Amino acid sequence: MSEVKKIATRESYGNALAELGAEAENLVVLDADLAAATKTGVFKKAFPDRHIDCGIAECNMMGIAAGLATTGKVPFASSFAMFAAGRAFEQVRNSIGYPQLNVKIGATHAGISVGEDGATHQCNEDVALMRTIPGMTVIVPSDDVEAKAAVRAAYEHQGPCYLRFGRLAVPVINDKPDYKFELGKGVVLREGKDVTIVASGLPVSNCLDAAEKLAADGIDAKVINIHTIKPLDEDLIIASAKETGKVVTVEEHSVIGGLGSAVCDVLSEKAPTPVRKIGVYDVFGESGPAVELVKKYGLDADSIYAKVKEFVK
Repeated sequence: MSEVKKIATRESYGNALAELGAEAENLVVLDADLAAATKTGVFKKAFPDRHIDCGIAECNMMGIAAGLATTGKVPFASSFAMFAAGRAFEQVRNSIGYPQLNVKIGATHAGISVGEDGATHQCNEDVALMRTIPGMTVIVPSDDVEAKAAVRAAYEHQGPCYLRFGRLAVPVINDKPDYKFELGKGVVLREGKDVTIVASGLPVSNCLDAAEKLAADGIDAKVINIHTIKPLDEDLIIASAKETGKVVTVEEHSVIGGLGSAVCDVLSEKAPTPVRKIGVYDVFGESGPAVELVKKYGLDADSIYAKVKEFVK
């Protein structure tokens, strides 16, 4: 059996910007002294005149991006999620969100899979923060194919977007001829009748593996990839909940305010359904190898399998 191809979505971000930059002359990339880590250095090498290093001044970077957007440019402001969503929240809210400017925020190194960088850099709150900003589109791609498609979709979308990328290499699962990325539309990766697993980002591939393990136990799990947290594909979530009767959400993010909360908001109002949220349970991360942290915090295939099985039974 051939080895599964793995690529970090931050790599996809840098490559997608460089590809898009060759087509779109109004694309400008900003970074906060992290071009090597966010991979925007790929764009910088190709288009040095359209890359601006703002230094370790993320709040100022968001203000510059806002200003560029008023001139017709399409700026991608890039930094670690902890700084893009956390440190610069007020500027994102007031300088980008409030005037509804056409700024794209490329946030890399999100979640516990940042690994050895430790709790201060493992942002598990960014989706919750960005969801609260009116008019902000929030995208969490699951692999290389989806991340590249998301960058292009964000560029083509008129309005502020937050894109969340990871440091750890993840399996490529969407390399199929019929794959189509559409903002606000979930993707059914596996049909099932006993339980719906709704996932985003890094854990999506692990949910597919967990579903195979569940099938061996006679549990037929439907797996949905929700790459757009906001706007959420409410129709798909509601229909799947009614079809299977139980829903499990899985995310590399706090269970407070992220994908799980978005799903619960919809179902509690329109289709009350038992929901089990799998994610980071109201704790900070810690320093350690990324793969081991994913396992410790219950986001690996075996842990997801065990939790879903317990919930269904």
